[in-house]
Amino acid sequence: MQTNSENAVAEEIEESIAKVNVRGVVKEISMKVLFAVAAALFVLAVLTICIYLLLDAIPTIGEIGFVKFFTDDRWLIRSERFGIGSLVVGTALSTVGALVVGVPIGLMTATFMAFYCPRWLYKIIKPLTNILAGIPSIVYGFFGLTVIVPISRELLGGGGLNLLTTSFVLGIMILPTIISISENSLRAVPKPFYEGAVALGATKERAIFRTMFPAASSGVLTAIILGMGRAIGETAAITLICGNIDQIPGSLADPFITLASAIASGMGYASTTNLERPALIAVAAVLLIIILLITTVVMLLKKKKY
Repeated sequence: MQTNSENAVAEEIEESIAKVNVRGVVKEISMKVLFAVAAALFVLAVLTICIYLLLDAIPTIGEIGFVKFFTDDRWLIRSERFGIGSLVVGTALSTVGALVVGVPIGLMTATFMAFYCPRWLYKIIKPLTNILAGIPSIVYGFFGLTVIVPISRELLGGGGLNLLTTSFVLGIMILPTIISISENSLRAVPKPFYEGAVALGATKERAIFRTMFPAASSGVLTAIILGMGRAIGETAAITLICGNIDQIPGSLADPFITLASAIASGMGYASTTNLERPALIAVAAVLLIIILLITTVVMLLKKKKY
């Protein structure tokens, strides 16, 4: 039989355990509430931005005319003629140019890092890729302005602020995104895929491009689409090097303007007495919708295994 002292000790232990359990439950509930509040604030911020832009944009687009707003290629403030046709075309062409520059280089670099790169060299390239991703976009703009623009001026003539310069700088800017995500996707493919292809007589290159790349296709496409989103939304660098001329570029040597650079260059001086400022907000809403569509596509692609 237990003595009174032993019973007292047992009761104290039970009380201590109960207090610890209560504290643990309270702490767990507190953390859940904290995380829920943080998530709610994030969702609220996103919804506020979307609702604000759309509520301001829809009446403006209705006043200008839906078809006219999207198809007119002239942005004339004095005439209150606000069409984003040239902005959309400029954004599309510069994005395509960036993909032409960035995708081949990015995929080849990712392939080298995943399958060919020596370990000592990988320890150098990987941090450099991360550094490249962290460089402020305005620095890329100054690089383009001081290095690429003079080269473009010599090659094509004109002022050098053109589609070629913009495409090249954007291509460099999307490289870290394409390289990092593509490399991770290739490494995520199970090794038996590659080993099985080699065992069946395939060369290393054939096993990589006929087996590994198809298996990692969703990840590679995600990398390309995210790079495209970066190119579409880029503002600071492009504002410095695109020329900011409201026209549809007819060649690589022509200056142009994008959706993002139009907002950046015009919003600070936009008049509140006419439709200029509301029209720029409508441009921001269009840009937001494009980015949301790209994000949706990326989310759908991520549902695939690799």
